Amino acid sequence: MLTFDQFEVLTFDCYGTLIDWESGIWAALAPILANHRAHVSPDKALELYGELEAEAERGEYREYRTVLRAVLEGVGGRLGFTPTAGELQDFPASVKDWPAFPDSPAALQALKTKYKLAIISNIDDDLFAYSAQRLQVQFDWVITAKQVRSYKPSANNFQVAFQRIGVSRTKILHVAQSLFHDIAPAKALGLSTVWVNRRHGKAGPGATPPAQAQPDFEVPDLRTLAQTIGLL
Repeated sequence: MLTFDQFEVLTFDCYGTLIDWESGIWAALAPILANHRAHVSPDKALELYGELEAEAERGEYREYRTVLRAVLEGVGGRLGFTPTAGELQDFPASVKDWPAFPDSPAALQALKTKYKLAIISNIDDDLFAYSAQRLQVQFDWVITAKQVRSYKPSANNFQVAFQRIGVSRTKILHVAQSLFHDIAPAKALGLSTVWVNRRHGKAGPGATPPAQAQPDFEVPDLRTLAQTIGLL
């Protein structure tokens, strides 16, 4: 059991943890699939997205907008269609419309009364700016893939965060939905972790590649974490 009083900083993954990226991805992808008469279930489409995104984020760094273009091209390749130029432009831009989970803003505001808050996210700065407005809290640090030129699960994203935050790792608690992108690398680097299991009760991994990792604590949503700590 974690002793939450030992921590000074909460670091968060954003997409999948605070922002409901699966709803956002499907809302952007479904019309494209319908336009090309490509028939696939939402769960299978999200799994395909997760596989192709992880593949596109390996190797030399490229902006997340470019990653999303590559994902859509990959989806087309798997399902037998060629995305239009307009679709390749609009799909990455859809990030600005991805909604926050309903519990995220109030829970973040409550957590902010006790801790400093940081974002460690696989995103471009301009795209995160839209999400930040939806989250309605001022983060003390924002570390993006664009700034560090790598994507989680790379340790580099966390190492840059450690340098900027400037406190002992024992005083940092990492909070995230993805075992693959976040919990596994954070544990390997000696961080305590909370797994926000947003897919609790749902079948399959969704838009996140499966991974084996053992978090220190598990909650179904961010509100439950704030309640557990006694802040809501």
